[in-house]
Amino acid sequence: MSVPSSVIAVAPASHPLRTLTRVCWFLLGALFIFSGLIKLNDPVGTAYKLEEYFEVFATDLPSIGGFFLWLKGSARTLSIILSSLEVILGAALLLRWHLRKTLWALLALLVFFTFLTFYSAAFNKVTDCGCFGDFIKLKPWTSFFKDLFLLVLWGVVFTHQRFLRHAFVQGIFGVMTMTFVTAIAIGIGVRALGHLPYFDFLPYKVGNNIGQLMKARAPMRYKYVMEKDGKTQDFTTYPDSTWTYKSMETLNPEDGPKVTDFKVWNDEGDYTPELLRGNKLVLIIQDVDKADRDRYALINKLLDDAKASRRGITPLVITSSSPAEFDVFRHSANLAVPFYYADATVLKSIIRSNPGFLLLKDGVVKGKYHYHDIPSIGKVEEKLQ
Repeated sequence: MSVPSSVIAVAPASHPLRTLTRVCWFLLGALFIFSGLIKLNDPVGTAYKLEEYFEVFATDLPSIGGFFLWLKGSARTLSIILSSLEVILGAALLLRWHLRKTLWALLALLVFFTFLTFYSAAFNKVTDCGCFGDFIKLKPWTSFFKDLFLLVLWGVVFTHQRFLRHAFVQGIFGVMTMTFVTAIAIGIGVRALGHLPYFDFLPYKVGNNIGQLMKARAPMRYKYVMEKDGKTQDFTTYPDSTWTYKSMETLNPEDGPKVTDFKVWNDEGDYTPELLRGNKLVLIIQDVDKADRDRYALINKLLDDAKASRRGITPLVITSSSPAEFDVFRHSANLAVPFYYADATVLKSIIRSNPGFLLLKDGVVKGKYHYHDIPSIGKVEEKLQ
């Protein structure tokens, strides 16, 4: 028996904005989760970036500079809170849990980040926003336009919420789910804060050869921008003296050294070449005022064991503190090994621990250890095999 055509149900045509809204919804949530997880992977690095911002604001806004200096002292806590919030709100958006409230919270976070990236770009204050940690480096204006793109995504989702009416979690189950997400996000950050990043994206990660990274992979090529008689011209070789120099640009920056500021010294001179030869167990103390002081019995035992090791391990200390400050500290901590100096920023890049150990074999990073994870000499020797 045939059914009259007038009775046949026809599926409603898909609204053209439905697909766009759902794509924007997914991208916005996924990008927030990704950004938050990257920061939680290295909360100390995120805290360093926050400290940069707070220092800038304290200088540029002296009337409330004390407030920003207070925030600087709480940078690590804020690092965990803000990074976890990105993950939590991103997950809430994808689960459509209290969608409208979640979107308003996301807007507040987006406006905050957009302000920071605009300030960085417009006034050239902080050259890397740290939006995706050290995994993806973004220039200031790129970071700002990235945030504008996220605001556009937010606008599409907010104005077309009718296409996202179905919530995947709600009621008690929704509360339990978001509690679990919150605990996981905070736990990831706290674990990384008390140890080392899960994934190391810096040049000094385990397996890298520092000496090789200090060299260019290919001869560097340059472009010289010169001017004569009101006309500007580019040259690949330096022209005669009738031209006036304006600027120089690198044509193949990707072939340049990945490490350009690594240098270690003492009163006798540059120690860098010697550091990159043989087996070295390096205790890095970035700042003696902020260094953990509870584990120097274990630290000194490892340094003493390294001296006696048959692997020919040379123990030493590298610090960025002043000679006077470190002299007082090394006596109080009974550090009986040679000590050298390096730039503070370099030491922060080498290891996210103060103090922390770096193990080198002919310039190759064989191990990195947080002061919560001080190894035995046997574990150190295994790394050098």
